Amino acid sequence: MEQKIGRFIDPLSDFGFKRLFGSEPHKDILIDFLNQLFLGQKEIADLTYSPTEYAGDTEKIKKVFFDLHCTGKNGEKFIIEMQKAEQRNFKDRAVFYTSRLINEQLPKGESHWNIQLDELYLIAILEFKFKNGNPDRYLHNVALTNTDTHEIFYNKLGYKFLELPNFVKTEEELETDLDRWFYLLKNMSHLEKIPAVLNKRIFQQVFKIAELSNLTKEEKAMYDSSLKAKWDYENSIAFAEERGIEKGREEGIEIGIEKGIEKGIEKGIKKGIEKGREEEKYDVAIEMKKEGIPDAQIAKFTKLPISVIEKL
Repeated sequence: MEQKIGRFIDPLSDFGFKRLFGSEPHKDILIDFLNQLFLGQKEIADLTYSPTEYAGDTEKIKKVFFDLHCTGKNGEKFIIEMQKAEQRNFKDRAVFYTSRLINEQLPKGESHWNIQLDELYLIAILEFKFKNGNPDRYLHNVALTNTDTHEIFYNKLGYKFLELPNFVKTEEELETDLDRWFYLLKNMSHLEKIPAVLNKRIFQQVFKIAELSNLTKEEKAMYDSSLKAKWDYENSIAFAEERGIEKGREEGIEIGIEKGIEKGIEKGIKKGIEKGREEEKYDVAIEMKKEGIPDAQIAKFTKLPISVIEKL
């Protein structure tokens, strides 16, 4: 799809995602989104935003960073993650993230196990398709179940994976508010007007906040940098896939396309994520400094040390 800046910000960019879902004054947007995901399962009346960075207990256990982390009125915890491309150990990472918050609930220095854990859920918004997945499924509800009876074994730990590429409904086919959320996430950045089917208070609020013309100069600079990073990442993945296919053909491997894509994506992801993410932070920081944005604000957005930003 052609990459261009439209009337509304891209909710799948880092800036757009945090502006819409990570803002305390507009937390009713996140509450509505979660309530649609958990419809019939639970209702979130209120929530507070929680730290997104957790240090490891030992040198061998590194820090983890969540995109969003919040706590409900009854103590239930939610991790909300954006994932742009499939990674080999993505499911392991999802389980690891929840395990860190489970571990945080254990009383320090206590030897007994008479503990009661809070409910914990991870919601992952995916811009890719699961390998060998069902193309007709765009929402996956995962829980600990008894494999014989299919009954829920433990109801305080759950995962919800939103497979956006599999959602192909048109405006006319949208039936529920959850449908509308899926459609908004996938299409908002390409819309030039608000569809009549999204003419509800909560969606009107989303579009108002997402209107590009409502951003301040500093916010516009941050969005431009975030969008550039997203587009560069997407282009790197596309190039890696193309190179992978070419290599597979050249080598004449029977399943060359599949293996070639895997090799290409592995290279693209390994270099584009492990190294590129850190480089992107510096690029974003440099662009923000050019716009005259204060160092403290740049540090908060990029997570770079302020001492590093002062030297840029």
